[in-house]
Amino acid sequence: MSSKEAVVVVENNEAEIEQVCDHPRAHTQLARFQRNDSLDMESRSFSTLRAHPSPKGPAMSVIMQLAFQSIGIVYGDIGTSPLYVYASTFTDGIKHKDDILGVLSLIFYTITLIPLVKYVLIVLRANDNGDGGTFALYSLLCRYAKVGLIPNQQLEDAEVSHYQLELPKSNRVKRASRLKSKLENSQFAKLFLLFATMLGTSMVIGDGVLTPCISVLSAVGGIKQETSITDDGVVWISVAILVCLFMVQRFGTDKVGYSFAPIICIWFAFIGGIGAYNFIKYDTSVIKAINPKYIIDYFRRNKKDAWISLGGVVLAITGTEALFADVGHFTVRSIQISMCSVTYPALILAYTGQASFLRENTDLVSDTFYKSLPHNLYWPMFVVAVAAAIIASQAMISGTFSIIQQSLSLGCFPRVKIVHTSGKYEGQVYIPEINYILMLACVAVTAGFKSTTKIGNAYGIAVVFVMTLTSAFLTLIMIMIWKTNILLVIAYVVIIGSVELIYLSSVLYKFDQGGYLPLAFAAVLMTIMYVWNDVYRRKYYYELENKISPERVKEIAVNVEFCRIPGMAMFYSELVQGIPPIFKHYMENVPALHSVLVFVSIKSLPISKVPLEERFLFRRVEPKELNVFRCVARYGYTDVRNEQEPFEKVLAEKLKEFIANEIWVSQKLLQNAETAGGGGDGDGDDIDGVQQACDEERTLEGVEREIEVVEKAERDGIVHLIGESEVVAGKGSGIGKRILIDYGYNFLKRNLRQTDKVFDIPHKRLVKVGMTYEL
Repeated sequence: MSSKEAVVVVENNEAEIEQVCDHPRAHTQLARFQRNDSLDMESRSFSTLRAHPSPKGPAMSVIMQLAFQSIGIVYGDIGTSPLYVYASTFTDGIKHKDDILGVLSLIFYTITLIPLVKYVLIVLRANDNGDGGTFALYSLLCRYAKVGLIPNQQLEDAEVSHYQLELPKSNRVKRASRLKSKLENSQFAKLFLLFATMLGTSMVIGDGVLTPCISVLSAVGGIKQETSITDDGVVWISVAILVCLFMVQRFGTDKVGYSFAPIICIWFAFIGGIGAYNFIKYDTSVIKAINPKYIIDYFRRNKKDAWISLGGVVLAITGTEALFADVGHFTVRSIQISMCSVTYPALILAYTGQASFLRENTDLVSDTFYKSLPHNLYWPMFVVAVAAAIIASQAMISGTFSIIQQSLSLGCFPRVKIVHTSGKYEGQVYIPEINYILMLACVAVTAGFKSTTKIGNAYGIAVVFVMTLTSAFLTLIMIMIWKTNILLVIAYVVIIGSVELIYLSSVLYKFDQGGYLPLAFAAVLMTIMYVWNDVYRRKYYYELENKISPERVKEIAVNVEFCRIPGMAMFYSELVQGIPPIFKHYMENVPALHSVLVFVSIKSLPISKVPLEERFLFRRVEPKELNVFRCVARYGYTDVRNEQEPFEKVLAEKLKEFIANEIWVSQKLLQNAETAGGGGDGDGDDIDGVQQACDEERTLEGVEREIEVVEKAERDGIVHLIGESEVVAGKGSGIGKRILIDYGYNFLKRNLRQTDKVFDIPHKRLVKVGMTYEL
């Protein structure tokens, strides 16, 4: 922005600033430019009761297009469940024909209760400005109550669009306030919420490993019916498909919706149509399964075996979490329409048709899906089934990448490279390291287990764990944020919660039959997350306790031994409140300051996106002549950090806007104060008008001078200074702390991405400043 452009900025803001200055609380606007604010200290409290007006929703035509696209993205996993549910439920064969009715009734009520009632009608309402998943629920709680473990909240955060929650007006405030107070005052509660979020994240990643395995293996297994290929051959074909699937991830999924939706639509049409055909052809009396009495009879006949078989029934709702996790790519209404109009009817018809077939062919339960097909449709159905399995895998792999990206924002995952594969869809990301780890894990599981039954045992645990955690978070949201009637909360916990806990107890019973697998994945991932997050928090608290005061910076800057060199320096740190101690270390070794110095802190807010115009929060370090500023760059957990326009260029432009606004607002407020203090008319008004014109001209000249200083510094060159702090356990630390910091954390740090690679900082203008912290 040139000096002439600065005039335009000032003129564009003049009318708005005059309105601000005329407001009786104008001094609060000036406070935004003062230095003794929340960039120095943590905010103690701020209201979350004010809500931004909700934008008008998209047109119905757009919603219908999104509903169509969502069929290809969201329902691949739950849609391919008919491939293996009956085989996984009746692992020892069908002992009584009415057992089929009991299992069909279980499937019907499970699909109705969990995906339809819980997720479509309730959980989707708990989205975070359109984004879903475990992390979104945790973010809602962090915004409403101070349950985050890092004290980097700021008063200005509450001014960001969509930060405030739209809370219902209710008289149930007292109960919500009590619960909020207990959470905020309990360190255990804060740790538990973070632990639960990590566990949910780990389980979904485990789901991302198991979905490709069971879906592809089940689909390819059908080839044995028409060929002489053995079980080992099926395994190796599945492995080859999985390797190809992961190899093409780097190309992104830009047109994934329109590409995949037609295939999944054909799949749903096939399974629904074949289900209706089998229902009419074999046994229409299975419609009796709508009576829940058959569930009771099933448990009476089979007792413990019926309870164990629930681990197979629960596979009918695998992928349900994708309804919520992927809502950010679509809208709540579009997901509701596609689920109710396409997915739910097709699944009910498919399971009903298979039940009718099994009533006449109880000995074919191990290959129910392919055996129940009309012979002429075998090969078309095989091709569509394999394609649908690949699509189901793609959805969970993409979801895993998104979850890792969200975990990074929380400081719960080591730095990895995130590649944004689409300029049109911001949420589509690719993480090379995670992709190769997932590929190796999928190949190992497929080659090691070889059977969908064993993989199904593992799969069920991952699915039900995530659902149970979602219900726990949702209960807190219903009480604290929505302020739901307590009777409805109790009804939700009793009905939905009890069903999920029964399923969880069943899948845990098969721990030694493959069920240990997702728990082993979760244990490894949570160890990595815990080590990284624990040391991340320790580092933040160390810098907070040892931060440099603005007065100390002033002393350093005015020291005659230091010289000012041309150019702009951007000094990066994670500390939001104050200036990090590593700056003092730098000044002691390099006695020089650039003509413009900006301390930059990258901060993640517990919201999905921060608009660019609200991203940068600037403050000036006094005295003014130093040209030292502090900047907090705020991002949501789904925001792109390596924008197409270089970060340094955007920051410099916003800095110049800040300087122009700061000077103009200060001058306007000063003029208003003088006007309010004196009075006059006639010739006095003319003199005041001339004086005001002179003041405005001087203000404009001041703006141009300061902006010219910044522009000259830009022309002289921008240098990026990154504080690379090494951490070691302090003297006298116990063995546990030494293992955690000296070995665990430092091993992860050495083997993963560095800050400059994450933020795409040019190497030619990068200076790393090293310092050792004893934690």
